[in-house]
Amino acid sequence: MKPLRSIPRGLAYGCWRLAGSEGAARPADAVGRRAVHAAMDAGYTLFDLADIYGGGECERIFGEALRERPGTREGLFIASKCGIRKPGTPSPGDPHRYDFSGPYLLESVEGSLRRLQLETLDLLMLHRPDYLMDPAEVAGVFVQLYDAGKVRAFGVSNFRPSQVTALQRACPLPLVVHQIEISLRHLAALEDGSLDQCLTEGIVPMAWSPLGRGVLGDGDLTGATPDELVRFGQIRTALDGVAAARGVSRGVVALAWLLQHPAGIVPIVGSVNPARIVEMREAETLDLGREDWYRLFRAARGVGLP
Repeated sequence: MKPLRSIPRGLAYGCWRLAGSEGAARPADAVGRRAVHAAMDAGYTLFDLADIYGGGECERIFGEALRERPGTREGLFIASKCGIRKPGTPSPGDPHRYDFSGPYLLESVEGSLRRLQLETLDLLMLHRPDYLMDPAEVAGVFVQLYDAGKVRAFGVSNFRPSQVTALQRACPLPLVVHQIEISLRHLAALEDGSLDQCLTEGIVPMAWSPLGRGVLGDGDLTGATPDELVRFGQIRTALDGVAAARGVSRGVVALAWLLQHPAGIVPIVGSVNPARIVEMREAETLDLGREDWYRLFRAARGVGLP
Protein backbone atom coordinates (compact mmCIF):
# COMPACT_ATOMS: atom_id res chain seq x y z
CA MET A 1 0.00 0.00 0.00
CA LYS A 2 1.42 3.36 -1.02
CA PRO A 3 1.57 5.98 1.75
CA LEU A 4 -0.65 9.05 1.60
CA ARG A 5 0.80 11.87 -0.43
CA SER A 6 0.29 15.41 0.73
CA ILE A 7 -3.14 16.69 -0.18
CA PRO A 8 -2.72 19.32 -2.92
CA ARG A 9 -3.45 22.84 -1.74
CA GLY A 10 -4.87 25.71 -3.75
CA LEU A 11 -7.83 24.92 -5.98
CA ALA A 12 -9.41 21.54 -6.69
CA TYR A 13 -11.44 20.62 -9.74
CA GLY A 14 -14.95 19.34 -9.04
CA CYS A 15 -16.40 16.82 -11.50
CA TRP A 16 -20.07 16.98 -10.52
CA ARG A 17 -21.10 18.64 -13.80
CA LEU A 18 -19.19 16.44 -16.24
CA ALA A 19 -22.42 14.67 -17.21
CA GLY A 20 -24.42 17.92 -17.29
CA SER A 21 -26.48 19.82 -14.76
CA GLU A 22 -29.49 18.22 -13.11
CA GLY A 23 -32.64 18.85 -15.11
CA ALA A 24 -30.73 19.95 -18.23
CA ALA A 25 -30.17 18.07 -21.46
CA ARG A 26 -27.36 15.53 -21.21
CA PRO A 27 -24.29 16.79 -23.11
CA ALA A 28 -21.95 14.58 -25.09
CA ASP A 29 -19.27 12.81 -23.06
CA ALA A 30 -16.68 14.79 -25.00
CA VAL A 31 -17.77 17.97 -23.18
CA GLY A 32 -16.91 16.42 -19.83
CA ARG A 33 -13.65 14.94 -21.05
CA ARG A 34 -12.63 18.30 -22.49
CA ALA A 35 -13.27 19.97 -19.12
CA VAL A 36 -11.12 17.39 -17.32
CA HIS A 37 -8.29 17.85 -19.80
CA ALA A 38 -8.56 21.64 -19.46
CA ALA A 39 -8.22 21.30 -15.69
CA MET A 40 -5.21 19.01 -16.06
CA ASP A 41 -3.56 21.41 -18.51
CA ALA A 42 -4.26 24.35 -16.16
CA GLY A 43 -2.39 22.58 -13.36
CA TYR A 44 -5.20 21.24 -11.19
CA THR A 45 -4.10 18.03 -9.49
CA LEU A 46 -6.89 17.35 -6.96
CA PHE A 47 -10.06 16.03 -8.62
CA ASP A 48 -13.25 15.65 -6.60
CA LEU A 49 -15.95 13.13 -7.55
CA ALA A 50 -18.82 11.19 -5.98
CA ASP A 51 -20.64 8.01 -6.86
CA ILE A 52 -23.97 9.83 -7.21
CA TYR A 53 -22.74 12.58 -9.55
CA GLY A 54 -24.62 12.01 -12.77
CA GLY A 55 -25.74 8.64 -11.46
CA GLY A 56 -22.15 7.40 -11.74
CA GLU A 57 -21.65 8.89 -15.20
CA CYS A 58 -19.24 11.58 -13.95
CA GLU A 59 -16.87 8.95 -12.59
CA ARG A 60 -17.09 7.03 -15.87
CA ILE A 61 -16.37 10.14 -17.95
CA PHE A 62 -13.44 11.07 -15.72
CA GLY A 63 -12.04 7.56 -16.04
CA GLU A 64 -12.23 7.81 -19.82
CA ALA A 65 -10.58 11.25 -19.79
CA LEU A 66 -7.79 9.85 -17.65
CA ARG A 67 -7.26 6.94 -20.05
CA GLU A 68 -6.82 9.44 -22.87
CA ARG A 69 -3.86 10.92 -20.99
CA PRO A 70 -1.55 7.94 -20.34
CA GLY A 71 0.99 8.51 -17.59
CA THR A 72 -0.91 11.27 -15.81
CA ARG A 73 -2.44 9.17 -12.99
CA GLU A 74 0.53 9.37 -10.63
CA GLY A 75 0.52 13.16 -10.74
CA LEU A 76 -3.13 13.40 -9.71
CA PHE A 77 -4.94 13.14 -6.39
CA ILE A 78 -8.32 11.51 -7.05
CA ALA A 79 -11.08 11.71 -4.44
CA SER A 80 -14.60 10.34 -4.43
CA LYS A 81 -17.53 10.22 -2.03
CA CYS A 82 -20.20 7.68 -1.14
CA GLY A 83 -23.01 7.04 1.33
CA ILE A 84 -26.06 8.59 -0.36
CA ARG A 85 -28.76 6.29 -1.73
CA LYS A 86 -31.29 7.80 -4.13
CA PRO A 87 -35.02 6.95 -4.03
CA GLY A 88 -35.88 3.59 -5.57
CA THR A 89 -32.46 2.02 -5.00
CA PRO A 90 -31.98 -0.85 -4.95
CA SER A 91 -35.74 -1.61 -4.88
CA PRO A 92 -38.75 0.41 -6.06
CA GLY A 93 -40.25 2.31 -3.15
CA ASP A 94 -37.00 2.56 -1.19
CA PRO A 95 -36.62 6.11 0.23
CA HIS A 96 -33.87 8.66 -0.28
CA ARG A 97 -31.47 7.95 2.57
CA TYR A 98 -27.89 7.84 3.83
CA ASP A 99 -26.20 4.48 4.30
CA PHE A 100 -22.88 3.86 6.05
CA SER A 101 -23.48 0.14 6.55
CA GLY A 102 -20.34 -1.87 5.93
CA PRO A 103 -21.56 -3.90 2.94
CA TYR A 104 -22.91 -0.81 1.17
CA LEU A 105 -19.72 1.21 1.66
CA LEU A 106 -17.63 -1.64 0.27
CA GLU A 107 -19.98 -2.04 -2.69
CA SER A 108 -19.86 1.69 -3.37
CA VAL A 109 -16.07 1.81 -3.46
CA GLU A 110 -15.91 -1.14 -5.83
CA GLY A 111 -18.36 0.64 -8.12
CA SER A 112 -16.36 3.86 -8.10
CA LEU A 113 -13.09 2.07 -8.85
CA ARG A 114 -14.72 0.19 -11.71
CA ARG A 115 -16.18 3.34 -13.30
CA LEU A 116 -12.94 5.27 -12.79
CA GLN A 117 -10.87 2.36 -14.12
CA LEU A 118 -8.58 2.64 -11.11
CA GLU A 119 -7.13 0.24 -8.57
CA THR A 120 -6.89 2.82 -5.79
CA LEU A 121 -8.60 6.01 -4.65
CA ASP A 122 -6.35 8.61 -3.07
CA LEU A 123 -9.21 9.75 -0.85
CA LEU A 124 -12.65 8.44 0.08
CA MET A 125 -15.14 10.72 1.84
CA LEU A 126 -18.49 9.92 3.44
CA HIS A 127 -20.84 12.21 1.56
CA ARG A 128 -23.48 13.19 4.13
CA PRO A 129 -23.79 11.95 7.71
CA ASP A 130 -25.87 8.82 8.21
CA TYR A 131 -28.05 9.29 11.30
CA LEU A 132 -27.64 5.55 11.93
CA MET A 133 -23.85 5.65 11.62
CA ASP A 134 -21.99 3.15 13.82
CA PRO A 135 -18.50 4.70 14.08
CA ALA A 136 -16.91 1.34 14.91
CA GLU A 137 -18.45 -0.29 11.83
CA VAL A 138 -17.31 2.53 9.56
CA ALA A 139 -13.82 2.43 11.07
CA GLY A 140 -13.64 -1.28 10.34
CA VAL A 141 -14.55 -0.68 6.70
CA PHE A 142 -11.92 2.05 6.40
CA VAL A 143 -9.22 -0.27 7.75
CA GLN A 144 -10.35 -3.03 5.40
CA LEU A 145 -10.20 -0.74 2.36
CA TYR A 146 -6.82 0.63 3.41
CA ASP A 147 -5.30 -2.78 4.02
CA ALA A 148 -6.61 -4.01 0.66
CA GLY A 149 -4.88 -1.10 -1.11
CA LYS A 150 -8.14 0.30 -2.44
CA VAL A 151 -8.17 3.63 -0.57
CA ARG A 152 -5.16 5.59 0.67
CA ALA A 153 -6.88 8.13 2.92
CA PHE A 154 -10.27 8.98 4.37
CA GLY A 155 -12.41 11.99 5.13
CA VAL A 156 -15.97 13.19 5.57
CA SER A 157 -18.32 15.73 4.05
CA ASN A 158 -21.05 17.89 5.58
CA PHE A 159 -20.52 16.49 9.10
CA ARG A 160 -21.05 18.37 12.34
CA PRO A 161 -17.83 18.71 14.37
CA SER A 162 -19.24 16.29 16.98
CA GLN A 163 -19.79 13.67 14.26
CA VAL A 164 -16.22 14.08 13.06
CA THR A 165 -14.99 13.57 16.63
CA ALA A 166 -17.14 10.47 17.14
CA LEU A 167 -15.84 8.81 13.98
CA GLN A 168 -12.23 9.79 14.58
CA ARG A 169 -12.24 8.36 18.10
CA ALA A 170 -13.36 5.00 16.71
CA CYS A 171 -10.99 4.99 13.73
CA PRO A 172 -7.26 4.22 13.92
CA LEU A 173 -6.74 5.97 10.58
CA PRO A 174 -6.75 9.79 10.52
CA LEU A 175 -9.59 11.71 8.92
CA VAL A 176 -7.64 14.06 6.68
CA VAL A 177 -10.35 16.05 4.86
CA HIS A 178 -13.70 17.60 5.71
CA GLN A 179 -15.64 18.83 2.68
CA ILE A 180 -18.14 21.51 3.64
CA GLU A 181 -20.17 24.25 2.03
CA ILE A 182 -18.44 27.55 2.63
CA SER A 183 -18.43 30.78 0.67
CA LEU A 184 -19.27 34.43 1.09
CA ARG A 185 -22.87 33.31 0.63
CA HIS A 186 -22.67 30.52 3.21
CA LEU A 187 -20.68 31.50 6.31
CA ALA A 188 -21.84 28.85 8.80
CA ALA A 189 -18.51 26.99 8.91
CA LEU A 190 -16.88 30.10 10.34
CA GLU A 191 -19.29 30.07 13.26
CA ASP A 192 -20.24 26.43 13.94
CA GLY A 193 -16.77 25.15 14.86
CA SER A 194 -16.07 23.31 11.60
CA LEU A 195 -13.07 25.41 10.56
CA ASP A 196 -11.86 25.62 14.15
CA GLN A 197 -11.79 21.83 14.30
CA CYS A 198 -9.92 21.64 11.00
CA LEU A 199 -7.27 24.02 12.35
CA THR A 200 -6.99 22.13 15.63
CA GLU A 201 -6.87 18.62 14.18
CA GLY A 202 -4.92 19.33 11.00
CA ILE A 203 -7.89 18.39 8.79
CA VAL A 204 -7.96 19.96 5.32
CA PRO A 205 -11.28 21.75 4.64
CA MET A 206 -12.53 21.47 1.06
CA ALA A 207 -15.14 24.07 0.07
CA TRP A 208 -17.97 22.92 -2.16
CA SER A 209 -19.96 25.57 -4.02
CA PRO A 210 -17.30 28.22 -3.26
CA LEU A 211 -19.07 30.67 -5.58
CA GLY A 212 -22.31 30.34 -3.66
CA ARG A 213 -24.06 28.33 -6.39
CA GLY A 214 -23.20 31.01 -8.91
CA VAL A 215 -24.31 33.97 -6.83
CA LEU A 216 -20.72 35.15 -6.31
CA GLY A 217 -19.89 34.87 -9.99
CA ASP A 218 -22.12 35.55 -12.95
CA GLY A 219 -24.93 33.22 -11.96
CA ASP A 220 -28.58 33.99 -12.64
CA LEU A 221 -30.41 35.35 -9.59
CA THR A 222 -33.83 34.29 -10.88
CA GLY A 223 -35.78 32.73 -8.05
CA ALA A 224 -34.04 34.65 -5.29
CA THR A 225 -36.32 36.23 -2.69
CA PRO A 226 -36.40 40.02 -2.31
CA ASP A 227 -34.27 39.78 0.84
CA GLU A 228 -31.78 37.52 -0.92
CA LEU A 229 -31.54 39.90 -3.85
CA VAL A 230 -30.60 42.71 -1.46
CA ARG A 231 -27.97 40.57 0.27
CA PHE A 232 -26.55 39.13 -2.95
CA GLY A 233 -26.38 42.61 -4.44
CA GLN A 234 -24.39 43.87 -1.45
CA ILE A 235 -21.91 41.00 -1.72
CA ARG A 236 -21.51 41.42 -5.47
CA THR A 237 -20.94 45.16 -5.09
CA ALA A 238 -18.20 44.52 -2.54
CA LEU A 239 -16.64 41.83 -4.74
CA ASP A 240 -16.75 44.10 -7.78
CA GLY A 241 -14.97 46.87 -5.89
CA VAL A 242 -12.10 44.58 -4.89
CA ALA A 243 -12.03 42.93 -8.32
CA ALA A 244 -11.79 46.24 -10.17
CA ALA A 245 -8.88 47.34 -8.01
CA ARG A 246 -7.06 44.04 -8.63
CA GLY A 247 -7.89 43.62 -12.31
CA VAL A 248 -9.62 40.25 -11.89
CA SER A 249 -13.18 38.92 -11.92
CA ARG A 250 -15.46 38.78 -8.89
CA GLY A 251 -15.29 34.98 -8.97
CA VAL A 252 -11.52 35.02 -8.62
CA VAL A 253 -11.83 37.35 -5.62
CA ALA A 254 -14.44 35.09 -3.99
CA LEU A 255 -12.08 32.11 -4.27
CA ALA A 256 -9.11 34.13 -3.00
CA TRP A 257 -11.19 35.08 0.05
CA LEU A 258 -11.46 31.38 0.94
CA LEU A 259 -7.81 30.64 0.19
CA GLN A 260 -6.67 33.29 2.66
CA HIS A 261 -8.11 31.46 5.68
CA PRO A 262 -5.35 29.84 7.82
CA ALA A 263 -7.14 26.48 7.85
CA GLY A 264 -5.96 26.01 4.27
CA ILE A 265 -9.37 25.85 2.57
CA VAL A 266 -9.31 24.09 -0.81
CA PRO A 267 -12.11 25.58 -2.99
CA ILE A 268 -13.62 23.20 -5.55
CA VAL A 269 -14.07 24.76 -8.99
CA GLY A 270 -16.97 23.13 -10.85
CA SER A 271 -17.16 24.93 -14.20
CA VAL A 272 -16.98 22.91 -17.42
CA ASN A 273 -15.98 26.03 -19.39
CA PRO A 274 -12.25 25.61 -20.20
CA ALA A 275 -11.61 29.35 -20.16
CA ARG A 276 -13.27 29.73 -16.76
CA ILE A 277 -11.35 26.73 -15.40
CA VAL A 278 -8.09 28.44 -16.35
CA GLU A 279 -9.20 31.88 -15.12
CA MET A 280 -10.05 30.69 -11.62
CA ARG A 281 -6.45 29.71 -10.96
CA GLU A 282 -5.65 33.42 -10.69
CA ALA A 283 -7.08 33.19 -7.17
CA GLU A 284 -4.07 31.20 -6.01
CA THR A 285 -1.75 34.19 -6.38
CA LEU A 286 -4.16 36.91 -5.21
CA ASP A 287 -3.42 38.18 -1.70
CA LEU A 288 -6.39 40.18 -0.44
CA GLY A 289 -4.91 41.39 2.81
CA ARG A 290 -6.89 41.64 6.04
CA GLU A 291 -8.65 44.85 5.07
CA ASP A 292 -10.27 43.53 1.89
CA TRP A 293 -10.93 40.15 3.52
CA TYR A 294 -12.93 41.82 6.27
CA ARG A 295 -14.55 44.24 3.83
CA LEU A 296 -16.00 41.25 1.99
CA PHE A 297 -16.87 39.43 5.21
CA ARG A 298 -18.84 42.40 6.51
CA ALA A 299 -20.73 42.66 3.23
CA ALA A 300 -21.56 38.95 3.39
CA ARG A 301 -22.75 39.18 7.01
CA GLY A 302 -25.02 42.07 6.16
CA VAL A 303 -24.45 43.56 9.60
CA GLY A 304 -21.47 45.04 11.37
CA LEU A 305 -19.13 43.02 13.54
CA PRO A 306 -19.92 42.70 17.24
